[in-house]
Amino acid sequence: MYMIIGLVFVIGYFAIALEHPLRINKAASALLTGVLVWVLLVVGQPDALSGAEVAHDLPHRLAEHLSDIAAILFFLMGAMTIVELVDAHEGFRVITDRITGTNKVTLMWVLSIITFFLSAALDNMTTAIVMCALLRKLIKDKHDLWTFAGMVIIAANAGGAWSPIGDVTTIMLWIGGQVTTWNIIVKLFAPSLVCVLLPLLWFSFTFRGRIQRPERAEAHRTGKPVSRKQQQLVLFLGLVALLGVPLFKSVTHLPPYMGILLGLGVLWVVTELMHMRSMETDTGHLRVTAVLRRIDVPSVLFFLGILTAVAGLQEAGHLTDAAHFLDAQLGSMYAVNTVIGLLSAVVDNVPLVAAAMGMYPMEQYHPDHPFWELLAFCAGTGGSILIIGSAAGVAAMGILGIDFLWYVRRMAFPAALGYFGGIVVFWLMWHNVH
Repeated sequence: MYMIIGLVFVIGYFAIALEHPLRINKAASALLTGVLVWVLLVVGQPDALSGAEVAHDLPHRLAEHLSDIAAILFFLMGAMTIVELVDAHEGFRVITDRITGTNKVTLMWVLSIITFFLSAALDNMTTAIVMCALLRKLIKDKHDLWTFAGMVIIAANAGGAWSPIGDVTTIMLWIGGQVTTWNIIVKLFAPSLVCVLLPLLWFSFTFRGRIQRPERAEAHRTGKPVSRKQQQLVLFLGLVALLGVPLFKSVTHLPPYMGILLGLGVLWVVTELMHMRSMETDTGHLRVTAVLRRIDVPSVLFFLGILTAVAGLQEAGHLTDAAHFLDAQLGSMYAVNTVIGLLSAVVDNVPLVAAAMGMYPMEQYHPDHPFWELLAFCAGTGGSILIIGSAAGVAAMGILGIDFLWYVRRMAFPAALGYFGGIVVFWLMWHNVH
């Protein structure tokens, strides 16, 4: 049964990758894979859960995993709703109207550096959602749009790696005591920056020309236009709602999705009051109830399916066995972490980091040991190599409809170039210190 579970995941993964040739939505493949993995776990429970004392232990563990997955999904839906609400009120025009350049290389550098630092202050998934909304307003050609989105994914993941709040895995290591705030910033800033700069240099020579701006659609066919003050107010509240999540979490110690839902609630009330005296036919499309219909539900279900499948692999012991195998065969912390980062391009980096944290006690690698810093970098940036290897990639894939195989052909090499370049920089820094 152990092998069958792995085989089902691989088949499901290929079905997701071949979404367009098969003409089967990736959400359907992901949901089917996630459910089948857990069904096989139940059927082969004695093998998969040797040592389990009670028969209902597996459903209980599924409920625990679902709690973690739901926290991510609620955060994703809240952030997507806020972004769509700002978009409906044309709030992003306040920003896009100030971006007048059309040179592809210059614009890519500007947007990537903004993404890099914004991701460190916010987190990589939310940053990707915001930047994809901006890109839709700036770029008309589909393949140009996808290329810019690919660089946004790379920059968002790299920016999240050097910040203790920029990625789920760095948060795990930070809360667990493996890394401290100032140390991870100092040690990983240069490798993370190189991880962005090398792909940017690659595209500087291979991605020339000018972008074509999309035609500005009429604000509202039958309704009244949104005023400039309304645009600015909704944009300001939306950014405060998104950027305030880390502060909310640090003050209340509640999970991030509570902060994003608080921001959405405030924005909902403000926009309802804003349009209270307007005719429903004029402003109905600006209300949250209408904006919610624009949320990409298949992307949310895809996220649910793929995370459920990875949780099943974790319960079956595949990820832990892989970690032990790597440790036994490779030994070197550089080799182990490099492969963990590459694996995170295929499966979620959270269970991989959790397995590594369980395998290597603090007595073996003390707090702020280079092992933990390199683990944070590799697990955070390795997911950029394949689009479904990170939360930022999955979010961008859903929002912009990026094709998996197109991303592999176009973005895998520059993403890998930045990934390995960052590891080399980290190695040079550590060996110079020691």
